[in-house]
Amino acid sequence: MRAADPPVRYLVGTPKGRLSRLEGELLAKPWQEAREGVQVKLLAKDGELYVLAESRDRVAKERAMRRRQLKWLWARLNKLQAMRLSREELLMKLGAARERAHTAWRLIAIDMAENAVGFSYRLDRDKLRQARRREGRYLLRTNLTEDDPAKLWSYYLQLMRVEEAFRNLKGDLAIRPIFHQLEARLEAHLFIAFLAYCLHVTLARRLQALAPGLTPRSALEKFSALQMIDIEIPTTDGREIRLTRYSEPSAELRLLLAKLKLQLPEQPSPKITAAATQITAAP
Repeated sequence: MRAADPPVRYLVGTPKGRLSRLEGELLAKPWQEAREGVQVKLLAKDGELYVLAESRDRVAKERAMRRRQLKWLWARLNKLQAMRLSREELLMKLGAARERAHTAWRLIAIDMAENAVGFSYRLDRDKLRQARRREGRYLLRTNLTEDDPAKLWSYYLQLMRVEEAFRNLKGDLAIRPIFHQLEARLEAHLFIAFLAYCLHVTLARRLQALAPGLTPRSALEKFSALQMIDIEIPTTDGREIRLTRYSEPSAELRLLLAKLKLQLPEQPSPKITAAATQITAAP
């Protein structure tokens, strides 16, 4: 960076290892209300400001997910313990259980002798207490001097929206890869992608207002079943009738169209092409 350039301001997330190192100091700090349902703790350290944020809705969501996984894993381990399996079969089934309930697996201590077939398991209560303490919490790091919790949280929400925009552009809208060599074509590609993103955001807002629970991706997947086809019918006098038709929407798609207050246009009128003129060479 050149000396004349303005200073770079950042607000980024941090790895869990840093949360572990700072957790003791952060726990001693008081909570401050950032907005309804969200509270933060601020810790200035080494020229930076650490922001520990807790969302009430996120706490409830992560806690419900952890309980559901833990309940399933506990029942699965109990069932595996009663099975007569070889050591190899047992290890494979334990690996599958770990893959399905990865979050809950970290809270279970499994003991298995080196050459034994059976195993024992128990709940690691220290890890459970730590998991409960961290559910729904995020640790952010920034060099902003702002100490207003509400403003810091609004900055974080802006960051999330920017990251979501990039994910949509690279994922749902498939802006990448780009192989253009001419600058004008590259700019045209980006402009079309930006227009597509604007429509993507508009669809998200409309879904939020009229069909909550649906994401733009799920809505587009439902609309992808609607096909536009051309039917060409030749006539006896050499002409051709072309019918452009869209397929009949399913009952689920008709319900979505009604929710979004959208109406499919009338089927296009048929087009009749003139008979091909044959030119015969003179003898």
